[in-house]
Amino acid sequence: MARTGRRPGQTETREAILAAARDLFGQNGYEGATIRAIAAEAGVNPALVHHFFGSKDQVFATALHLPADPGVVVAAILDGPRSEVGERLVRLFLTLWETPASRDAFFGVLRSVSTTEQAADMLRGFIQGALLDKIADALDIPPLRVTGIAAQLVGLAMVRYVVQVEPLARAAHEDVVGLIAPAVQQYVDQA
Repeated sequence: MARTGRRPGQTETREAILAAARDLFGQNGYEGATIRAIAAEAGVNPALVHHFFGSKDQVFATALHLPADPGVVVAAILDGPRSEVGERLVRLFLTLWETPASRDAFFGVLRSVSTTEQAADMLRGFIQGALLDKIADALDIPPLRVTGIAAQLVGLAMVRYVVQVEPLARAAHEDVVGLIAPAVQQYVDQA
């Protein structure tokens, strides 16, 4: 009689799912990889993918070693008054970059997207679907303005953390929030 239920070996199953996800995201990009295809490639039921990771966004973030759960990031940005979105966004972004494990993961992602178009395609699809579209919809602002926010934050990361241009590289956290948050808020408030 065949056994029913989940396959033995939680660690092996989780790793098989991640290996399948990396392979399929690499072949098909973020949008082209599905939970069902990842499960089939790993030899598991799609419900197991959801059990271990919850959503496609979380599978992607884990497979690429991204330092933050996109659902948590979006919720943190949207939790509070609209007039403080810019400040929350910049604070969250700085916190992620200033945590050593997160910073290392971001640097790894930046290196891979700057050297291969395939990695750039995967990350672009993920950022668009898991973050930017959700923020644009929730705040009811045009996608172009949300990508303007992303450009502002990526520019901040490049100057402060990658190239380390002074005095921004050593500026106090609160000084950076005070400098950048109003610019980000303008993208939110623009008529």
